[in-house]
Amino acid sequence: MLYRRHLRIKVLQALYSWYSGVDDDQPKAEKELLAGINKLFELFVWQLAFLLEVRQFAKIRIGENKQKFYPTDDDLNPNLKFVNNRALALLEQNKDFQNKLKLFKVKWTEQQETMRKFYSKLRASDFFKKYLDSRNTSLDEDKKLMIKVVDLLLSDFDLLKSWYEEKSVYFTDGYDLVNILLIKFFDTISDNFGPLTTLPTIFTTENAAINDDRDFVVRLFREVLRSDETTTEIIKGKTKNWDYERIPLMDVILLRMAIVELQMMDTIPVKVTLNEYIEMAKFFSTPKSKVFVNGILDNLIREFKEEGKINKSGRGLKE
Repeated sequence: MLYRRHLRIKVLQALYSWYSGVDDDQPKAEKELLAGINKLFELFVWQLAFLLEVRQFAKIRIGENKQKFYPTDDDLNPNLKFVNNRALALLEQNKDFQNKLKLFKVKWTEQQETMRKFYSKLRASDFFKKYLDSRNTSLDEDKKLMIKVVDLLLSDFDLLKSWYEEKSVYFTDGYDLVNILLIKFFDTISDNFGPLTTLPTIFTTENAAINDDRDFVVRLFREVLRSDETTTEIIKGKTKNWDYERIPLMDVILLRMAIVELQMMDTIPVKVTLNEYIEMAKFFSTPKSKVFVNGILDNLIREFKEEGKINKSGRGLKE
């Protein structure tokens, strides 16, 4: 379920903690890194359950409105499009999802005030009003609604974020990334997602004979730490016009990770490494970091190729 970029981000976060002095025990730091990634799946299940509970809250509210002393026509003839949302219905009847709810002891029934506030935000949103007004009742439209709910409402719902902060530090760190996974899930769900379908695993290769994604995470983390002195000298050699100590730590870590990929991971294309770390610099470091990282890596790639330090293998990787 996680793309390699997501995995690089988790390694980046772990390395930043290491170089910031938060961690000093490598086995423990590595264990924490993998635990944080696995916790993303648990948060993913909690967030899916939250969305189902919002739908349940809507059902209850519709029932209560019908019992008013002076119900309106809308109260007596409510719009049931959301409570009949096909994407959520497919999820609800899935046995693997139900088993995961039990495994992680997921329960939202005591958070009705949170549900009320979120449902109020949902009802007030323009995209939700358009959804209810539309005569289209397809699974595709139901999926698009859930994607908008996650992207436009769940991502900025501070009350829920605060609740997760009290529950687990892993949940706090993974909140934004899990929302990306939720969007991916709703985008790909189809009528084939039945009661016996298994939920996607956090590592794409988790069920394979060799979990390449997990191995990638562990190796990248280990090799960056192991080659610390070497990569430091390489970076210093390309930043003579800068005071090395004043280069943002995040930029240094990104360059170290990129160097490891370029020289030690022979199945990852050079262009992929270059593009990934430029993009990560854009989102996780200073406004000038993207240009800085791009310039340094361009020079390093040219030099590494001339010195024969980049040896990629596999179809389409040899240059």
